[in-house]
Amino acid sequence: MRNKIVFITGASSGIGEACAHKFASQGASLILNARNMSKLVELKNELTDKYNIQVHLLPFDVRDRNVVTNAIQSLPDEWKNIDILINNAGLVIGVDKEFEGNLDEWDIVIDTNIKGLLAVTRLVVPGMIKRGSGHIINIGSIAGEAAYPGGSVYCATKAAVRMLSDGLRIDLVDTPLRVTNVKPGMVETNFSVVRYRGDKETADNFYKGIRPLSGDDVAESVYFAAAAPPHVQIAEILVMPTNQATGTISFKKTVE
Repeated sequence: MRNKIVFITGASSGIGEACAHKFASQGASLILNARNMSKLVELKNELTDKYNIQVHLLPFDVRDRNVVTNAIQSLPDEWKNIDILINNAGLVIGVDKEFEGNLDEWDIVIDTNIKGLLAVTRLVVPGMIKRGSGHIINIGSIAGEAAYPGGSVYCATKAAVRMLSDGLRIDLVDTPLRVTNVKPGMVETNFSVVRYRGDKETADNFYKGIRPLSGDDVAESVYFAAAAPPHVQIAEILVMPTNQATGTISFKKTVE
């Protein structure tokens, strides 16, 4: 019996990298995508040395539909039978009010979080249907539950991920395929540095007084959904730090 093939977008850091480690530790073969080829090579070497698994690299930006199409369609035959797709690539830039934000930055966020997810899903899922098995796991966010100050566009994209996950689940209801939307709360990864346009100090300060989730914590939830018996579909997982209640309500201890 062949090892399961897991395709992870945005795999070079954060939740994507953590998912790569988790599934590698369970013997999966991995297709890893990200824009940064050097980081992908470094991750591949680490995974193959540590877990003795097979890794195939697909360096591309999910916003470039032609490149995405060519890359996925050119997969070697032994890598085409994707069992699990983890749509993880995503980002947010800035904390601007909706009437003050940068339109070019919003294009990047929307094209990555929504259109990139759609393109990869559109290219991978038909093969799953043909084979009669597969699992699509979308990394959404608690931000998709309700808007918060300075996050309206990002929140809108993650609300879209929620609706796209629900819609795909409906479209696949007469198949054995499963769809899961994993919605993390506060996670301390490079994601927050990008949000604050490279200001690491501000990003670090955001987590002071609370123990946030790590990428590994989210990867455990992703694997939990993937490891459920074939007749069990875990539609959504909302995972937060213990001291977070909603996207806008959390308790942070005063740091002296």
